[in-house]
Amino acid sequence: MKIALASDHAGYPLKEEIRSYLEEHKVNFTDFGTYSTDSVDYPDFARRAARAVLEEGFDFAVIMCGTGIGISIAANKVKGIRAAPVTNVELARLAKEHNHANMIAFGGRQTTKEEAIAMLEAYMKATPEERHQKRIDKITGIEEEQR
Repeated sequence: MKIALASDHAGYPLKEEIRSYLEEHKVNFTDFGTYSTDSVDYPDFARRAARAVLEEGFDFAVIMCGTGIGISIAANKVKGIRAAPVTNVELARLAKEHNHANMIAFGGRQTTKEEAIAMLEAYMKATPEERHQKRIDKITGIEEEQR
């Protein structure tokens, strides 16, 4: 498993907690920044993580901003990305099972380390359910219409 991590300044402290967890559990990941709490623009980091998933063989990405909303909106502008802002374990699991999300987003100002790790674990254990594929294909069709 290969995970991309990215955040803006507001998500940085939570990203560091997730980073420590991944290191401790020897999970392969790459940190695409930011690397401090200095103000930055979340679309830049959403794009980096999205491209890693689509072009560099990463299995999925975990992205963070203050709420998880802005960075997921930015990531979803990249064709082929399905980024889901998740706020609990069930949503994290369903994001993968039902929506085949290839990125999950956390709100760095709303999510504790323990909550984020529980959601990440639920997402990683989940498997995309084939019965939802026709809906995913329709999402892809919408992307094709817009491009």
